[in-house]
Amino acid sequence: MNAPAMTSLERVLTALSHKEPDRTPLFLLFSHYGAKEMGMSIREYFRRPDRIAEAQRRLRDKFDTDCLYGFLYGPLEVEAWGGEVIFADDGPPNAGQPFIRSPAQIRDLDVPKMDAPSLGIVLDTLRRLRDVAAGEAPVIGVVMSPFSLPVMQMGFEPYLRLIYEEQELFERLMRVNSAFCVAWANAQIEAGANAICYFDPLASTDMIPLKMYRRTGFSVARDVISRINGPTATHLASARASGTADLIAETGATILGFSCQDDAAALKRQVRGKLSLLGALNGVAMRRWTPEEAEATVRALIRSCAPGGGFLLADNHGEIPWHVKEETLFAVRDAVRQWGRYPISGEC
Repeated sequence: MNAPAMTSLERVLTALSHKEPDRTPLFLLFSHYGAKEMGMSIREYFRRPDRIAEAQRRLRDKFDTDCLYGFLYGPLEVEAWGGEVIFADDGPPNAGQPFIRSPAQIRDLDVPKMDAPSLGIVLDTLRRLRDVAAGEAPVIGVVMSPFSLPVMQMGFEPYLRLIYEEQELFERLMRVNSAFCVAWANAQIEAGANAICYFDPLASTDMIPLKMYRRTGFSVARDVISRINGPTATHLASARASGTADLIAETGATILGFSCQDDAAALKRQVRGKLSLLGALNGVAMRRWTPEEAEATVRALIRSCAPGGGFLLADNHGEIPWHVKEETLFAVRDAVRQWGRYPISGEC
């Protein structure tokens, strides 16, 4: 007699315990894609917590995914600091001009209040998602790491100069950003998030030398994650993870988002028993996949990463692009159903 299927929460917790659940957990992470589901503009959609929660419910039911995602858009945090957000018709909102125009401004920077309008929309959304989940699926909140957020606060090149040339101001910025990140993460947990995704693309050696990351972003992450009142996943937003994976395992994170450019099988061996892996479907390539290509990619990732648990299948950037066709997402869902059942078939 077959055992009853697990709930999404049971499935995810089993996988994160490095044990084998009934099937590989599937995290299709929908942010602005929900606007398409609801037939709304992206700008209007992100101002409606009720519509966001309803879209998450519909999309989870449609594609049999194992989480509800409280992430709206990356520059939402910049908006809380008073920065500009630029909306698109068919893609994620982006940060406008940096609001830190001179490093000297860092001396007077204050932590935004948790009642900032953009933050309030997320907290309302998470409360609604908690009700939708009804204890059967994890609700995921999101923060930008204090170390990576300055790319939007002041621009990439000025921030790199700050890291290398302005130690005092860099440390001041990290203190302010860290205070905000901890408060923001814990506010989301209180509102209903079961876990926090800590987006930290600058933590990849694609972005910064390992020696510099160890001295800067690693120390920041270890401090901040220790003060977040729930489990944390570090996500590198499609940057490669292998170069810093061993250090990230020491920060207190339990999950590592990895890239389609990583060697999945080698990374699984590298972090086995220390971190669970989340990834690594190529969201850009998915726009052009046939159903057969989607199945083949899912099958290969499951073969490389799923045995023994410790693996959640997702895209490698943290959101499904607007232009990915539904037939592709159905093919991903169906491939997980076929090839992700435990024990993993030797034919996978």
